[in-house]
Amino acid sequence: MTADPRAVALVTEAARAADRRKGLAIRAIDVSSRLPLADAFLLVTGNSERQVGAIVDEVEQAMAKVGQPLRRREGHEVGRWVLLDYDEAIIHIQHHEDRAFYGLDSLWKDCPAIVLPAFPGEDGDELARTA
Repeated sequence: MTADPRAVALVTEAARAADRRKGLAIRAIDVSSRLPLADAFLLVTGNSERQVGAIVDEVEQAMAKVGQPLRRREGHEVGRWVLLDYDEAIIHIQHHEDRAFYGLDSLWKDCPAIVLPAFPGEDGDELARTA
């Protein structure tokens, strides 16, 4: 089983939005064979609570533009680990300390990666922000 194309499109759009706010270690994972709740996860790191919040806002705006309603948001008040549930795609935006501590990358290491395109930066150069 592989992730639904719609889930791949959603995590790609969310990754593009996260990249606009300088999100780091952007990684998409196909969890469709291991998790019945979603097809794809997107993991993004921010260096501060403020940056985490900015990434969350940008992702929510991007998803609204493509017509994908937010099902649930958790952790926004604290700004350390925010989970955005878009049904088939779940976005995890974490402070760098929380990402290292909770180890979602290790937890889902057996799941295949979803290849994300390189996104052009403000200066036109391609940014390599994937881990």
